[in-house]
Amino acid sequence: MSPFTVTRTLPADATAAALRADVAEGLTRTPKQLPPKWFYDARGSELFEEITRLPEYYPTRAEREILIARAAEIADATGARTLIELGSGSSEKTRHLIEALPDLHAYVPVDVSESALELAGHALLADQPGLTVHALVADFLGGLTLPDDLPGPRLLAFLGGTVGNLLPPERAEFLASVSALLAPGDALLLGTDLVKDEATLVAAYDDAQGVTAEFNKNVLRVLDRELGADLDPADFDHVAVWDAEREWIEMRLRARKDLTVKIPALDLAVSFAAGEEVRTEVSAKFREEKVRTELAAAGLESRRWWTDAAGRFALSLAVRM
Repeated sequence: MSPFTVTRTLPADATAAALRADVAEGLTRTPKQLPPKWFYDARGSELFEEITRLPEYYPTRAEREILIARAAEIADATGARTLIELGSGSSEKTRHLIEALPDLHAYVPVDVSESALELAGHALLADQPGLTVHALVADFLGGLTLPDDLPGPRLLAFLGGTVGNLLPPERAEFLASVSALLAPGDALLLGTDLVKDEATLVAAYDDAQGVTAEFNKNVLRVLDRELGADLDPADFDHVAVWDAEREWIEMRLRARKDLTVKIPALDLAVSFAAGEEVRTEVSAKFREEKVRTELAAAGLESRRWWTDAAGRFALSLAVRM
């Protein structure tokens, strides 16, 4: 096998079709909503990278701290020969795991962006020439099939706290699908942001420089470009609120005035009242017991729990039973 291969499991038009479906459903419902995955065109990805460097945005730094400190323990606990990463992006943080796994044979990054997989895969092989990289262009939320020839034990990593973007029923379905991918003895390494004081949480999603606001509004630019919409980002304010009952942050876009938006690709006109909001992201925050309970419901037994020194973020290791 070549040291680097890419398998595309998404049809060529899958992304465009999913965008049309999400916008048609999300902007005609009450209250309006859009999935957060549509932030991430090239500009959105650049903005998110900028967000991760902001003083207010702690999750990336906190997770990296854990990975650096605990990679050897993770390697000892799993003995993984295959590492699978969902939503791999640049694979930057995962390098700490790859370097710590002495028996690692294969790395399987999974992402919807083929270009990101190509860049990350070749960069990784330049440093790890003995590794086999089998990249999958896939939407792991839409069902995922892994290659048959991946040696075990396998470690599946889902980092960054992205699991918090799923609503509870979606999260349960996702964790069950992950469990089904794993054989007994395989493991899941899951990143989760933790419940903390409201001021810290809101600041992480509403920074003083306004980068997160630009990131949030980028979804409007995606709709304009891809669907011919006439959404003007200047007509909307960025809003970040903490829902203490559900223990999650919501990002929203709030219309500054009454307006009607035309979306020619969908033959759709959408009316907004002044002050009306579109929810663009939910980011759930977790407590250890909640994570253990949700993993157990999916057939995964929690074995280890690590946090950064400040207790802001956690990595949990669970084994398929």
